[in-house]
Amino acid sequence: MLELKNIAVDHGKVRAVWDVSLHIEQGERVALLGANGAGKSTTIGAIVGLYPLSQGTITYEGQALSDHLTAETVNSGISLVPEGRRLFPGMSVFENLAMGAYTPRARKNVAEEIEKVYALFPILKEKERQNAGELSGGQQQQVAIGRALMSAPRLLLLDEPFIGVAPKVIDEILATLRKIGEEGVTVLLVEQNIHRAFDFAARAYVLENGRTVLEGPCDYLLNDSAFARTFLGLE
Repeated sequence: MLELKNIAVDHGKVRAVWDVSLHIEQGERVALLGANGAGKSTTIGAIVGLYPLSQGTITYEGQALSDHLTAETVNSGISLVPEGRRLFPGMSVFENLAMGAYTPRARKNVAEEIEKVYALFPILKEKERQNAGELSGGQQQQVAIGRALMSAPRLLLLDEPFIGVAPKVIDEILATLRKIGEEGVTVLLVEQNIHRAFDFAARAYVLENGRTVLEGPCDYLLNDSAFARTFLGLE
């Protein structure tokens, strides 16, 4: 479904990603791991067209995504839940959700998609007229995920979605994401908490200094000595 092959990304004169490769099959739940500064968010941004490639290729459903516009990417079926949520705090929950339906394909089914979001996150229905900036961290994250779902994506990207979210709400959101996956949406999750990521995903990629250094099923990585030293603090 999605393949990144030896991509590199520059931020001005600074190279943020040097050599990242990964592939995701339709219906998979995959984690992207790495320390701060490893290149995870830049990789996600490159997929959706926020950052141009300096080298390498990105292919989605058989089509090249090099030099693609973000709006075109969303319209093709890829949606991003960005780090930090990026909500419009002075706008209502309903208005924030509606902003996720700005592509031509999504605008055809706004009412239907909002009802689907409310079914997944009932608290948002209760607070639909409340400004997003007045919600708790967990509720804001639900709005951010709901906004991404408004375009009915086939591939959902989540960049550190649990920062500032209470543990109980994290469990609820993870349960909802599993349900979304069971309904056929492919999920790529960027997450700092290794155990949480492995509880959700079946496979994972590990980035270090802008390069893919490890990959494989989660149970395989847990038994890999290099992974244990780097991420679990084990010798």
